[in-house]
Amino acid sequence: MKNGYRLFTNITDRGLAIAAFIVVWELLPRLGIVNPAYLSPPSQVIVSIGRLLSTGDLWVHLTKSLQRSLSGLLLAIAAGTLIGLLLGWFKRFEAIVDPLLQLFRQISAFALFPVFILFLGIGEPSKTAIIFWASFWPILLNTVSGVKHVDKLLIDSARSMAASQTYIFFRVVLPAASPSIFTGIRLGGAYCITALVAAEMIGSSAGLGFYILNSQETFQIPDMYAGIILLAFVGLLLNYILALIEARFTRWRKGLSVNA
Repeated sequence: MKNGYRLFTNITDRGLAIAAFIVVWELLPRLGIVNPAYLSPPSQVIVSIGRLLSTGDLWVHLTKSLQRSLSGLLLAIAAGTLIGLLLGWFKRFEAIVDPLLQLFRQISAFALFPVFILFLGIGEPSKTAIIFWASFWPILLNTVSGVKHVDKLLIDSARSMAASQTYIFFRVVLPAASPSIFTGIRLGGAYCITALVAAEMIGSSAGLGFYILNSQETFQIPDMYAGIILLAFVGLLLNYILALIEARFTRWRKGLSVNA
């Protein structure tokens, strides 16, 4: 009984701010405080989402956006974790490569978008490239930080038992660095959604970013807000999936906290 009440209270508390936000959002244009032409009430936005569902357009835009975001994010995960592990583990490699990476990471993905278009055209490769670039850096930096901040006592203990460098890396360093790596991956997922919007606003005929921009240009404001809300849900869903994967691969932390 207590567990059920606690669960109900937790759900209520977590939804209170969202419910208050929706009520305020509905009232502002309804009462004329904000021009309804610029801020559509959520009731109209829900109607727009329902229309998207009924026509099947939602799945077209959603599928295209997911395809682009996941392709760029998966490439960023592969490259960011690999290079990050090498940088964190091999000091000489870091000394050689780090200055170049420090230079590149100061360049915004949006600033490079014209370069991507010049080399890759306005098709899918340039869109994947901008999503990759935006997602790559948080994954890389968190991976390097995770490897460098592994407890030295763990490494020294493994070495005292004559463990090889390969064993230490895969059985000690990699598991210990995994929480930081997954933090970077989740940050990369957030950056991925941000870059997706910019990528789809140029040279696209489908995708949520395209839908938002097209609705704004045709002054279909409820549709524009519907696209924004749907994009937010895509970001939440992606973060939730990444959190589940993180929990799966870092289950040892729960046991450690219990024993502690």
